[in-house]
Amino acid sequence: MESTGVVQAKPTGPYRCTPNSCAFAHIATESSLFEMMPSVAQQRRPRARQSADTLVAQTDAVLQASRALVAIAASSIAGVTDVVTVPQFRVLVMVYTRGPMNLAAVADDLNVNPSNASRTCDKLIRANLLDRVVSEEDRRNIVLSLTTAGRRLVEKVTVRRRSAIEKVLRAMSPGQRDVLAGALSEFARAAGEPVDDKALMLLWPPTA
Repeated sequence: MESTGVVQAKPTGPYRCTPNSCAFAHIATESSLFEMMPSVAQQRRPRARQSADTLVAQTDAVLQASRALVAIAASSIAGVTDVVTVPQFRVLVMVYTRGPMNLAAVADDLNVNPSNASRTCDKLIRANLLDRVVSEEDRRNIVLSLTTAGRRLVEKVTVRRRSAIEKVLRAMSPGQRDVLAGALSEFARAAGEPVDDKALMLLWPPTA
């Protein structure tokens, strides 16, 4: 019989690979590898924990900065606390930045019930800082606007506040100030505060 020149390897040892045993070995190998691989949930868990830790660090940074801003705000209003309280001044600032507002809008922004907002506004009206006008479109709607004295009070406090903020900003580079201004604008927008030139000028002086 003529040889083909091909040498067929003979299995050595007691194990012989049959179609069924080879297929089982292949499946067993894949199963072992699959068990060794981390699940999708296991892969996502460290990322979720890392994201949560990052959010905590970011919140701490904002809280730290907010303490500095609250201190500046408190210092700037200290000279007029004999005229208005902090919540009352908040109402004046809202009307200053957003224009005439009705009582419902004031209560909503202060997160208080309308009766509390009404008492606050009544005190400001008696102090000649706020004016109450009946809406021409709906006489049931009372519109609140600043008096000349109210506007001057807001601007007086704003001058003090801007001066204190400028002092802090001078310790930062122009690039850092720009990044911070952009981040605070986005924060104010996310918090529902009006973000326009007039509102930002109250607390945020232009970079030099």
